[in-house]
Amino acid sequence: MGNVAQAGSHSAAGQMTGYLYQCELALLELARRSWEDASCAVRMEVLDDIEFLDPDSYTPLELIQSKHREAAGPLSEAGKDLWRSVASWIDALEAIAASSSAAMPLLRLVSTQVAPADTFLSMLRSGADRDTRAALARMEKIAGDENGADGTAKDRELFMALTPSQRHQLVDAITVDDGAPVMSDLNPSLAKELGITPSDHAQAALDDIKGWWYGMAVGLLDRKNPQRKRPAVSAQELMCRRDEVLDRYAGKNLPITETLRNLTQAEIAGYEDQLVVNQMRWISLPDPEIAMHLREYHYARAQRSEWLRTFKITPERLGEYEQELHDEWEHVFRRRTRRFHGDMPAPERESLGQAVLDDTMDRAADRPARPGSITAPWIGRGTMHSLADQADTAVPDRAVGWHPDYKDLCKPREETQDQ
Repeated sequence: MGNVAQAGSHSAAGQMTGYLYQCELALLELARRSWEDASCAVRMEVLDDIEFLDPDSYTPLELIQSKHREAAGPLSEAGKDLWRSVASWIDALEAIAASSSAAMPLLRLVSTQVAPADTFLSMLRSGADRDTRAALARMEKIAGDENGADGTAKDRELFMALTPSQRHQLVDAITVDDGAPVMSDLNPSLAKELGITPSDHAQAALDDIKGWWYGMAVGLLDRKNPQRKRPAVSAQELMCRRDEVLDRYAGKNLPITETLRNLTQAEIAGYEDQLVVNQMRWISLPDPEIAMHLREYHYARAQRSEWLRTFKITPERLGEYEQELHDEWEHVFRRRTRRFHGDMPAPERESLGQAVLDDTMDRAADRPARPGSITAPWIGRGTMHSLADQADTAVPDRAVGWHPDYKDLCKPREETQDQ
């Protein structure tokens, strides 16, 4: 165990945090712009860490270098963060000039460290004290210092190889955005820019949007799969997702964190011997319909468990909800089986059972899990199937079935033989 601590010396945690920070910073920047320009678009790792594009031509309007450092400290004039950013911008500007006649983009260095007051870095902040002329003179002096750090020598040489006019144009486009929040402090800024107000569901809503964003980021970074690759993500797309999520978590509505997906054949097979499937087979439901109902049963169970785990609903209220669903089923079942008689042919019994199922599902879809709220229709339908799956063990006022003889069919085989 003593060697475990030493393994940290080879850890890539800092580098990984830097990549995650870049991803979330792109989301933060896109959210900030979304309130004023829904057409703006972002991409990553093409010409720079983060790029904001002209929505019509997809030419860069802004290039952002993202520098995350957990350790507090000054941003150095001679350090790698600055000079590698400068070299990256020079390469990017050459690529832009070679492919289009686009104007000089804004060049931003976003750093969690702070530029000391007596450095050219502080002169390149936005605001009234910005002084690009003085900053350029200071940069040229540091770049030409033969005793400068070896790690930045090539980057400084690249800067000095520019013509004076090019250096002036480059520095004039640079903005230093220092003192940015570290990774662990980004959430409050993200919530503010996304318009997520403090509430019981605020963190869940933020997590939902961030989960969607990381999926978008995979598409932005995918260079090999044409089906997944995305050229950019627009502020309009983010606004749409934000509105969907905030609507879902608004007011008294219970949050929906599960996404309905078709079950695999292996997942369907796992339910084959359960009563929920037998109930549907007794009324000769075709396999595609059974698979459809199992999907809702599967995800409704997961969603109810998540609500209970995160204290979004009490077990008592969930029990009341199940009782309400049972009452809806009972109205359907008694009405549909009113004229049922013992010598009814098997096909007619099965047809009657299908009608009970269909009507019950329609009524369950409209029943909210919490009074005054809106619940996704599949929650009610899936929960009804949970009651059907327990019809052989449930207390009488919770048993649910589709076939008019479901009570006898649910009895254990040995009990049926004894009778």
